[in-house]
Amino acid sequence: MTHSHSGGRNELPRPAALPPLRTLLDRTDWASLATACGTGEALSAALARLTDPDPVVRESALQDALGPVTHQNSIYGATVPVALYVAAILGHPSFASAPDDPDADAESRIASTLVRLLAWLGDTAYDADDDAARFLDEYEEMRAFRDARPAIFTAVHPLLAHADADVRHTALVAAIPLIEHPLLSRHQADLADHARRLLATSTDRRHRDRVLDALKAWGHDTGGLENASDVAATEHYARLRAARASWDGDWAGGGCYSDDPPF
Repeated sequence: MTHSHSGGRNELPRPAALPPLRTLLDRTDWASLATACGTGEALSAALARLTDPDPVVRESALQDALGPVTHQNSIYGATVPVALYVAAILGHPSFASAPDDPDADAESRIASTLVRLLAWLGDTAYDADDDAARFLDEYEEMRAFRDARPAIFTAVHPLLAHADADVRHTALVAAIPLIEHPLLSRHQADLADHARRLLATSTDRRHRDRVLDALKAWGHDTGGLENASDVAATEHYARLRAARASWDGDWAGGGCYSDDPPF
């Protein structure tokens, strides 16, 4: 994992609430913040396009806005302000539609964009979860993201009740690592209820794995919630772990080497 460090010109917020969008865009010194491919100088314009009235513009902005801070599970100097901005726009009017809106395609595009934004927030939160922090010994950018989890959660939480199932489920998966923050642990029971509902309807392997892992970590019995696919996946993962352990043992013991060709 790559660690990158930003200069001292920015005071990364440690908010209890999300800052206004214009504050995030205009008062962040993006050019001084590190990304996976240089500085964040172009991020402000890309982030602003995420709320463009044209859904095609919004869709094309996703890669420009999130790509520079998405690389090898790393948290960069620009990650926190990007995450706060993404969280802040989840409730933006661009992503709302009237219940009687006849344009089904528009509804689908809105849901797709929300799913991608939530998935990015969730993936980043997992990259900075308690296990990652213990393994990596928290660094500045990771600490800043972990401190921002309550603010991000305030924006993710309402989408647990979204009309679109994919949005609801992706919001749940994003919320799970966020509530590791001590101020959010009280939400565990509520998320467990959402997790049971997801398991009753979803066939998405990644979503099911995430919520089953969470329920087990929270001390819930998942026996009655797992289906044949879950059992098969658990067995598959166990075989992969065993194969990796065997490979690691061969490597450590010199079993992968030979003094004679072919090597």
